[in-house]
Amino acid sequence: MHRLQRDRIELGDERLTERFNPRTAEIDRLPTREIVALLNAEDRTVADAVAAEAEAIASVVNEVADRLRAGGRLFYVGAGTSGRLGVLDAAECPPTFGTDPETVQGIVAGGVDALVRAIEGAEDDAEAGRAAIERTGVGPADFVLGIAASGTTPFVRAALEAAVDAGAGTGLLSCTEPPADLAGRVDHRITPLTGPEAIAGSTRLKAGTATKLVLNTITTGAMIRIGKVYGNLMVDLRATSAKLVDRSLRIVEALTGLGRAEAMTLLAEADGRVKTALAMHGMDVGREEAERRLAACDGVLAACLDRFPPEDPA
Repeated sequence: MHRLQRDRIELGDERLTERFNPRTAEIDRLPTREIVALLNAEDRTVADAVAAEAEAIASVVNEVADRLRAGGRLFYVGAGTSGRLGVLDAAECPPTFGTDPETVQGIVAGGVDALVRAIEGAEDDAEAGRAAIERTGVGPADFVLGIAASGTTPFVRAALEAAVDAGAGTGLLSCTEPPADLAGRVDHRITPLTGPEAIAGSTRLKAGTATKLVLNTITTGAMIRIGKVYGNLMVDLRATSAKLVDRSLRIVEALTGLGRAEAMTLLAEADGRVKTALAMHGMDVGREEAERRLAACDGVLAACLDRFPPEDPA
């Protein structure tokens, strides 16, 4: 009788994310509660893999912050899960940090349709990757981060090569060691080695989780560096919903000690801008003067309050 092999399987692909995971070899025979526990045990290894890349991530954060401060843009480029996560992170920046939608952009292989359904073959279209970068007008002021869990996606590789040719800053986020020639062309590499997936090759799992953590850290860190946060509060948020209007008011109330009605008045005088309202209150000046001083401090509220205390006629 012929039998199928279940353990010590060799799948013939040396990429870490494509290898067989012996810890989950019997997952299809487990009760549901044990499946959940086993998947969770695999997920718990992701944070350590990301932590091991702290220096590399910090280097990208610093470069992105410098470029954004000078008017440049951040682009994420990926296919499948990687591309969707880039688009998601980019889409969250305007409401959270008050950025222009053009400042952080996500490019996914297959375009908008690929956000809601898989488009087979899109990741292999190298010409489309190059064309996507050329359409955006990427230049020396910008930074392009390629996201490829396997490190070998042709769409991403071509996009990064186009970005290099355009003089942009570049980085590659992958969960396995990328090809040496590509690694040597980009300025930064972030490589959280999350290991073989619970379901072999399904990089929407650990690799996807690691990608989400890294992208969150890059944009959040860069936005902190350019003054979008005071303490740990999002003082540049855009109040585009009832929830965000309420959050704006609560932030103003908490930092100024004002009651709700007074906070509403102050926020209205600041044209709805939380940071401006806080600067007005903290320095006891009108909106125009508060905005002038903020501009002189590159929009960093803490630096502005230190530089222009209320008793200083400035």
